[in-house]
Amino acid sequence: MKFCGLSRPQDIDAAVAAGARYVGFVFFPKSPRNVTLDVARALALATPVGIAKVALIVDADDEALDALTAAVPLDMLQLHGHESPDRVAEVRTRYGLPVMKAVGIATADDIARIADYEAVADQLLIDAKPPAGADLPGGNGLAFDWRLLAGRKYWTRPWMLAGGLTPDTVAEAVRLTGARQVDVSSGVESAPGVKDAARMADFAAALD
Repeated sequence: MKFCGLSRPQDIDAAVAAGARYVGFVFFPKSPRNVTLDVARALALATPVGIAKVALIVDADDEALDALTAAVPLDMLQLHGHESPDRVAEVRTRYGLPVMKAVGIATADDIARIADYEAVADQLLIDAKPPAGADLPGGNGLAFDWRLLAGRKYWTRPWMLAGGLTPDTVAEAVRLTGARQVDVSSGVESAPGVKDAARMADFAAALD
């Protein structure tokens, strides 16, 4: 279970209490969950050993990634933009960190794109494709038709399900897709960018 878009010390505490295996920090200025390097560093240092610290980045260049990785102790980079398979491989090699690549899904045709990233990413994030013209590549609270994944032969890489998950929907999403890992951001918020500890606990409980 991954809680993404954490921005306050109490968010780390709530994620740990809920049993998170991953915590995510967003580095994308248009997002209400965007954090500075200084804030992210403090949050990462407050995260207990054994919980993976993930940076969500969107089409970041090497200069931005150099600054990020120098300032924040991270365990994984999550590429959530239009990065090509070659760029994913380049980032993975340059920074020596595991890379998770997000792939947006809206129709069955989109699923074929996942294979392009299997050989180069350490994990895959199967997310809802943002609507045309959306400012955010994720965290829009939208789900795709989970039945698109039902009964499919899954990928050789570990993968997470994301997109529109809430305490009320995550159990059904897991049932339909067979997902073993899930990622949530807006679905456990009381306002955009503001995590709600009770909703985080409820989300975890729904998976028990």
